[in-house]
Amino acid sequence: MNETESKFELLKGDKVLWSVILLISFFSVFPVYSASSNLEYIVNNGTTTSHLIKHLFFVVLGLAIMRGVGVFKYEYIGKLSAILLGFMVILLGLTMFTGQKIDGASASRWLKIPGTPISFQPSSFAYLMLVIYLCRYLTKRIKRERLPIENILYIFGPVLLVFGLVAKDNGSTALMILMVSLAVMLIGQLSKKYIFGFVGLSAVAIGMFLFLALKTDLIGSNRVHTWMSRIETFTNSKKTTELEDESLKAKNYQVMQARAAIVHGGITGMGPGKSALKQMLPQSASDFIFAIIVEEYGFIGAAILIALYLIMMIRIVMIASKMPAFFGSLLVISLGIMIFVQLTVNIAVAVNLIPVTGQPLPLISYGGTSMLVTYIQLGLILNVSSRIQIYDEEGMGKKQSIEEINDIA
Repeated sequence: MNETESKFELLKGDKVLWSVILLISFFSVFPVYSASSNLEYIVNNGTTTSHLIKHLFFVVLGLAIMRGVGVFKYEYIGKLSAILLGFMVILLGLTMFTGQKIDGASASRWLKIPGTPISFQPSSFAYLMLVIYLCRYLTKRIKRERLPIENILYIFGPVLLVFGLVAKDNGSTALMILMVSLAVMLIGQLSKKYIFGFVGLSAVAIGMFLFLALKTDLIGSNRVHTWMSRIETFTNSKKTTELEDESLKAKNYQVMQARAAIVHGGITGMGPGKSALKQMLPQSASDFIFAIIVEEYGFIGAAILIALYLIMMIRIVMIASKMPAFFGSLLVISLGIMIFVQLTVNIAVAVNLIPVTGQPLPLISYGGTSMLVTYIQLGLILNVSSRIQIYDEEGMGKKQSIEEINDIA
């Protein structure tokens, strides 16, 4: 019995969530291997085998990091969040001037580690650290009314700073940062007057950024015109099913190919590796991989995948509701919102419900930074879930747990 429990402890935390993560991670290998031929033949970068090996490496590394996160108390990770967020802000500043493009991407979002071939997106880590920081700050100040200057400096300031640094090259992530931050504030019981204030400041920040990007040279090269073009293309494509304008066809090429892939897949799909459109669909291994999944595995396969994601979300909500400590509960639900928003945006783009954004499908899309960040998020959630069992075993009362853990956080 002890030996069995010892082996099972390798999957520390919620076992159902662990199972779903492992299933999605295992499944990701097949569509990535199939769709990565796009990088080989269109982008002329590597081979399908090399991309498969790279993806497997990040899956294994991500699972190891996810398990490794469980070694540390999540309260202490919360304590370090302010320092880590500050470090990420510095890296975001460096990315604005020295950012690079990789794998056919059109934006300079990657920062290369000097002396190595390794590149990563600081925006993804900054986004994560910002959410953890907000959860910790709201928890520490929950027992008393915050002064207005505190909220301006310690809540609005960091959020708008990260938004401004990210928006230049990654507008969709910048908007998601504002949306998720607002959700964290609402769930974190921030006063409604500050919520309205944040919405107002966010609107002003967005307006100022657009003005500076379009009317001045202060922001330098940016992607505002690309965003406007995508929104215009999306709006025009909704007005008619016959895209007679050749320029509109060219702008709408990605969405048209994604639609064709989804329709081609039908109910049962063409079969693993048999996508006919993977080499004609840009970013088929990352941003539009859901369309390839539908083409190869059909609506049945896509429905099963969505069901797995749904189970993941349900387990996250259950963990948050069972956690007696406010910081742990707020952290879990906030991380869950981050994953859910990214998942929803990716699928919505693939089925042409919203303009193209460039958000990857969690745990599946090819790429390193986003995948590792998702594993870290899930590792923190599993970390919190493992603590629930400890509270139950020690018979700690709800009031006592909240006071003790919030003091640590």
